[in-house]
Formats: sequence, C-alpha cells, structure tokens
Amino acid sequence: MPHHELSGWCGKHAGHGILDAGSFDSCYLLTAVGPALLLLATYVKVPYLIGSFAVLTVAWAVILTLLLLSMRWRVQARLKPLAAGVAALYALLAYSAGQYAWHGRGRTPFESRSALAVALGTFLGAAWFASAETRKWVWFVDPAEDEALMESLLGDVEAPVGASTHWTLASKNRKHSWVSLLAIAAKYMWPEDVWLQVRASVCVLLVVAIRLLNLAVPFLYKKVVDEFAAFSARTHAQPPTHYTFWETFYPYVAAYIVVYFFQGGAGGGSVGIISNLRSFLWIPISQNSYRRATLDIFTHVLDMDLTFHLHRKTGELLRIMDRGTNSIQTMLSTVVFSIGPSIFDIAAASIYIALSLKFWIAIIVFVTLGGYIPVTIYLTMWRGKFRRELNRLDNAVRAKAADALLNYETVKYFGNEGFERATFARAIDDFQVEDFRLQASLNLVNVAQSFMIFAGLAAGLLVCTQGIADGSLSVGDAVLFVTLMQQLYAPLNFFGTYYRVIQQSMIDMENMFELLAKQPSINDSPGATDLAVTQHDVSFKDVSFEYHAGTRVLSNVSFAIPAGKTVALVGATGSGKSTILRLLFRFYDPSAGGIYVGGKDISHVTQASLRAVIGVVPQDTVLFNDTVRYNIAYARPDASQEDIEAAASAACIDEVIKTKFPMGYDTVVGERGLRLSGGEKQRVAFARAILKNPAILVLDEATSSLDGLTEARIQASLAAQRADRSVLIVAHRLSTVADADAIVVLAEGQVVERGSHAQLLECGGLYARMWRRQAEAAAHGEEEGGAPRSGPVSASTSGEPLSALGNGALPGPPAL
Repeated sequence: MPHHELSGWCGKHAGHGILDAGSFDSCYLLTAVGPALLLLATYVKVPYLIGSFAVLTVAWAVILTLLLLSMRWRVQARLKPLAAGVAALYALLAYSAGQYAWHGRGRTPFESRSALAVALGTFLGAAWFASAETRKWVWFVDPAEDEALMESLLGDVEAPVGASTHWTLASKNRKHSWVSLLAIAAKYMWPEDVWLQVRASVCVLLVVAIRLLNLAVPFLYKKVVDEFAAFSARTHAQPPTHYTFWETFYPYVAAYIVVYFFQGGAGGGSVGIISNLRSFLWIPISQNSYRRATLDIFTHVLDMDLTFHLHRKTGELLRIMDRGTNSIQTMLSTVVFSIGPSIFDIAAASIYIALSLKFWIAIIVFVTLGGYIPVTIYLTMWRGKFRRELNRLDNAVRAKAADALLNYETVKYFGNEGFERATFARAIDDFQVEDFRLQASLNLVNVAQSFMIFAGLAAGLLVCTQGIADGSLSVGDAVLFVTLMQQLYAPLNFFGTYYRVIQQSMIDMENMFELLAKQPSINDSPGATDLAVTQHDVSFKDVSFEYHAGTRVLSNVSFAIPAGKTVALVGATGSGKSTILRLLFRFYDPSAGGIYVGGKDISHVTQASLRAVIGVVPQDTVLFNDTVRYNIAYARPDASQEDIEAAASAACIDEVIKTKFPMGYDTVVGERGLRLSGGEKQRVAFARAILKNPAILVLDEATSSLDGLTEARIQASLAAQRADRSVLIVAHRLSTVADADAIVVLAEGQVVERGSHAQLLECGGLYARMWRRQAEAAAHGEEEGGAPRSGPVSASTSGEPLSALGNGALPGPPAL
C-alpha cells in the first residue's frame, strides 16, 4: 500500500484515486459555504457566536470528510491550497469571539464583515485552485476494465500503471439501480388478496395516525410546561393564587397522558397501542410476501436445466434464496414503517417549528436532520462494496461447510478431517477480514451521524437560549424544541441501521433477482402438446451432441426400442451411455438429429408429459431425508399403502423393511439415504419405478449394488415388469443384458455394433471381446469383468483401438 503522510490540514496521499473531479469540486466549494453563511448572518442579526459555531461545524465536517475520503480511497489529492483559507477562517473565529466577549452582545463591527469577505474570497480561490490541482494530480480509473486494479482498490495490493480514465461512484458488483430492484420487488410488496389489501390500507392509516400523535405529544408537553410555569408564578406571587388539582390537570395534562399512551413513547415506540395494532395487522401481509417470493424462487430453481444444477453449489444457492426472500419481507416493513415516517416527521417538524417558534430554529432542524439522511445514504453506499464482498465470502463459507458435510464419508475414508478444517478455516479467515472492514466502516458512519445530531441540538439550544433571554421564546418553546429533536432523533438514531437494512436487502434481492433472471436452456417449445403415448416405441435418429462447442460426445447415433421390447446399451466408460439417457429425459437437446417417443419428436411435447411416461432406476440412487414410505410413494404421492407394499415386494425389499427396519415403512432413511446400504437404496429405487408403472422404463446399472441372489430375484421380477413396456438398460456387466431383445454397443460416442447377444458373439467384434474378458475374469475366481461393478473392460484395453473397427462399421445383423 502506498505510504500516507498527514500533517495538520495538509494531506499528501500516494496511490490511485477513484473519485471523479466533480466530487472534489463539490467538497471544496462546500467549504466556502461557511464564511458565506456567516457573512449573511451578520446582516440578518443572527447572534454572532451562533454564526461562528455554524462555520466551525461546516469547516470541521468538510475538511474531515476530505481527509477521510483521500485516505479511504487512496486519492492523490493536494489539500495544501486549502491551508491558507483554513488558517484565515480560524483566525477570524478567534477574533470574532473576542469581539463578541468585549464589545457586547453580538454586535458585528465593520472590520469583522470585511474580514469575512476576505475569508470568503480566499476560500473560493482555494477551491478553484485545489480543483485545478485535483484534475492534474488525481488519476481516474475504471476498475471494471482491470481486475488487478479492482483488487488494489479493495485490498493492500499495488495498482498497475496504465489504468483507464473514468469511474462512477458505484460498487463493483452492482448491476441494478434501486429503482429497478424496487420495481421488480413491487409485485411481492402489495398482496393480491383483497382482504389483505384492506389490512395493508388500515396499516398505512395507522402509520399516519402515529405521525400526527408524534406532533401532538411535544406540542401538549410545551403547553403543560407553560401552564405549570404560569401556575407556579401565580402561586408564589403576592398575593398568591391557588388552584385545584383538576384546574391544573385539565385539559393539557390529561390530553398529554392520553396521547402519549396511544403514541407509546418517542417516535411512536413499540409499547404504543396503535403501533402494536399496526404490527398485528401487518403479520399476514408480511407472511404473504415471504410465501410468494419463496415459492417463486423455489419453483424457478426447480425449473432450471441440468447444466445450471451441475455448476451450482447447493449451500450457496440456498443462502441466496434464503437471504433474498427474507430481504423482501424486511424491506417492505422497513420502508413503510421506518424510512417513510421518519422523512415525514422531519418535514412536519421543520414546518411546525417555523410556524410556531423561530425561523432560524426551523432551518437548523431541517438542515441538520435533512442533511443527516443524505450523508448516511452516501456513506452507506460507500460501505455497499464491503457488504457485497462479505456476501460472496459468506456464500463461500456456507458452500464449503455444506460440501464437506455432504461428503462426510469421503472425508472419513481419506482421513482428511484436518485438511477440511484448514480449508474451512481459510474461508472463515477471508470472511472475517472483510467483516472487519465492514464493521470498521460502520464506526465511521456512527461518528459522522453523532456529530451531526450534536451540532443541530447545540445550535438550536443556543438560539433558544437567546430567545428566552430577549423574551421572544418561553420555557415551553425551548422544551418543545428539545422534545421534538429527541423524538426525531429516536428514529434517526436507527436511520443508519434502517438504511443499511435497506441496502443489504437490495443487495440480497439483487442476487435473488439475478437468479430469477436466469432462464433454463431447455424450454417447452411454443405450441408444445402433452405426450399421449399409445405406442411405447423410442427412436434415436442420427443424434449428435456436444456439451461444449467442438467436442462431440455423440455422433450420428441411431437405434430404436420397439414397443414392449428391451434394448441394452453397453460400452466403455465415456462412450456416451449416460448422455443418451439425459437426452431421452430432455435434460439436453441434441445438436443434430431427433429423438422420438411414440412417433412424436420430444422437443415438440411438454417436458412434464414426457417425463411422466418414463420411469428410471438410476445408478446412483439418492433418497430424500424422509421415511421409506415417502421415498417409494414419491413416484405416485396418492398411492395407497397396499400399492406401496406391492411395489416393494416386487423389488424384493418388502420383507426387509418389515423385519429389519426399526419402524418399518416409517423408518427415516437419513440425508441422501445414507442410513441404508447401497443395495437397499437401489431396491427402494426399483420399488419407486415399479409404483410409477411407466410406459418406458430406464435401468441405469440398476443392479450394480446387489448381491448375486438378490440380483437374480430382481431380474426375475423385472422380466415380468417389462413385459408390457419398452425398456432401456444401461449396463457394464454383460451378463445382466444377455437376454435383451437387442444390444447396442457404443464406443467413443458412436454405435459400433447392434444385435442380440448371440448375434454379437457370432460377429466376434468389440462386444465378443468384452464378453470373453469378463468370462476369463470369472473363470479366475473374480467377479465378472474383473471387479465388474466398477465398470466393463473398455475397447482400448482389449488391445485394439477404435480405429481398427473400421469407423464403427462392424459387420453384424441389421439395425433395429
């Protein structure tokens, strides 16, 4: 990081600035406002000490802001031109204080006004000169054009030379304006139900009522104080006048107690009757917005294509969904019940004070409180980049934890608990570094807010003191001012929090809406119809596919599954078998060719109707963390217990469930089914597919986790199940598909052989060689294929490359 040197009012900061020249112009010119206001004040007879205090406030705030900005954003800015103006200003303040003390009661001699005019000219000249110097010495950069440069802006890394020449005051990842985000969120904010709309309208009316009570409370309090002061004066006068309790109590004390009871404290606190009634009425409205947003994002994520889900991290995705839906609910209540009312209170209080007290007090209230909001907004926007980065790191922490816990067994197998702990610790450390920056910046915001509140209250009290001294204000007026300010500061103390909540909600909503904006690459085509299967045949016609441009996974694949027949796909790992299954389910669309079910192109039917006629037993069975009954009935949620048990019996697991599972069908299988063995999970998947009773059944290594006896029983049951449906089997162990009506042999994404088991053996091609190797392995006492459950022997291991197969055109029986 470049070295910083600060001396008095001068700062020289090496590095690369990311503020535009206009930002410094504004700061320099704002510095000149102080002498200008003080000069004006001498002509409208404002007490000189008050004017001096105002100038002191402005000067301190502007100079401090310039220094903080230059340090925080590493601006190479020359502040020396301001040194002369600052010195002149404080010399003038010292002189004027002496004039006030010795020459009496706020009189402003001619020489003081002359000195003010000279100071004003000095500041204007300094502002112009500093602005010119800034334009020469501050480098303007575009972080979006240089990633390394962006790192230098957020960390302790030197920025490269040669940056671009433009930058806008926006966080690095911000892609949407607040207006656009609010427009998107608006549909969740206003309920659709008429009854909820009525409740929302009543809540708004109650908010207005609380605002009116907020004005009434200090006014009645002023009346009570003035009445008490008058009664006290008459009581101690000569001769004294005595009053009864009711004369003193009624009407102002009584009215104050009643109004205060309904208001509930400063700013309409949470103990008030009206405030709690509003909160009660708002509960279902808030729940409605959360429910709608949650269902929308959940449904959208489920509708996304397989490519999206293969690249996402579950923990990070859940975090975005959770924060996004909560943010809509939070922002709705914060804007309606905190931000909006606070702004109304400031405007109403300023107008009320201007009409009831002194104009200058109203100006102090309006400027102080009105300035509090934009300053808070500006500083909080600056903090936004820390919050966005913190969100990203938080997502990374959650994703890392979820990944390690989901792969608990793998961690244990390799004894990598220490490695996972160290990786997780690094993610936490990165998160905490950014969290420190965020919390440290919050301290700066709080200091700036406290300073503005103090300045406004102190300046107002000085004016009230002067008014009481000259008889233009009463004690009740001073109490009214203090009460109003305290009542306004109560919500304003939380305004920074409110704004931070809003900004955080905006960032969270931005992430969620970006997720909602993602569209699946696989959609139902316009005019798509439901698939009404009368014929169960499946055809692949010259299908080619590539996951990435230029890298083909399938090339001109053609085969058919006649209705009521069984076809098997065999081949080495990576030959394209799984891709064919994904294409059949339309998780992807082929790059060329077409897939037909019942004579209809599947790209012209709805995805839901297509998948409704296909049942699958996947190779890797993942179960829901629910009961065995729930997992089997997932294929048909309205299935009866008798149907569920019949499907389980056909899958050879009914007896196991009833005798070995502690709670039978109500046994919870654990996350991803980890409480069950591999064979048990696979049989549950079988039962689920059987219960669905699909027209087309897909078996992807469906018996890979079963022992020989159970596999034989499953095969016998399967033979009965596939009598009336088209079946596609993917297998590595060739013995499991020997009885298939046809076998399609794949190699490097191409169909190289097809035919029955006997025909393929007779051809003596790739299938025959694979069969012989598995038979030899079995003869040597190994399981088929030499640990066949891990996969078949590939074409390359047979000693003959694919090129020796004559471009995949082996002689064999006619195509199916």
